[in-house]
Amino acid sequence: ALAEGLRAVRARTGLSLVALAERTAYSKSSWERYLNGKKPVPRQAVEALCATAGEPSGRLLALWELADAEWSGRARLTRPAPQRPSVAVPTDAEDGAVPRRARRGRWPAVVAGAAAALAAVTALLAVTDSDTGEPTGLTASPALDPPPACHGTTCDGMDPGRSFCGLPGRADSLGPVHRSRTGTGVEIRYSSVCAAAWGRIWHAKVGDALELSAVGVRPRRVVIDS
Repeated sequence: ALAEGLRAVRARTGLSLVALAERTAYSKSSWERYLNGKKPVPRQAVEALCATAGEPSGRLLALWELADAEWSGRARLTRPAPQRPSVAVPTDAEDGAVPRRARRGRWPAVVAGAAAALAAVTALLAVTDSDTGEPTGLTASPALDPPPACHGTTCDGMDPGRSFCGLPGRADSLGPVHRSRTGTGVEIRYSSVCAAAWGRIWHAKVGDALELSAVGVRPRRVVIDS
């Protein structure tokens, strides 16, 4: 998903690999490997490409965080003995905006920040542009029915279903579904209408945990405890 996004941005610049290399600190051969997913992409390269294209970097950086989690081995599931699942969300978050509990198969928690990194199982977050600090995507239009209940950082702590951010046509998957060897599935979705991203989990077991991190935001962790 990241390589595809990078290729799309590069195509909109109209630049050849040689021209792109001349405008950034990365060589033609490096860009060829980055754009084809052959090599991990430095965060600075993503930012440089977006700056060259004159486009906000928020969405590509969200994809970069997910890809970086896979490259660095952070996207791992930990699993003790199974019982009845549900998700417990810590209530000592600094902004106090994380909901206390959420059922398995629902969207549990939202985190405000510049981009999301999947580290284990599930969560939800608002995505901002790292260059401006403003929410990425489009401001919600009053013509939408029902209108979204939040946008950007105001989505922190809200359920994407109840906030209407997750309605059909308002969200897309940020990359492929992540599956464990035991069948647990995790998907990250993004809504440009709400400028927010969230995770969905299914077939989870007691003890499954997710640690979600975002640039400039304290990591959040949810654990299935029953």
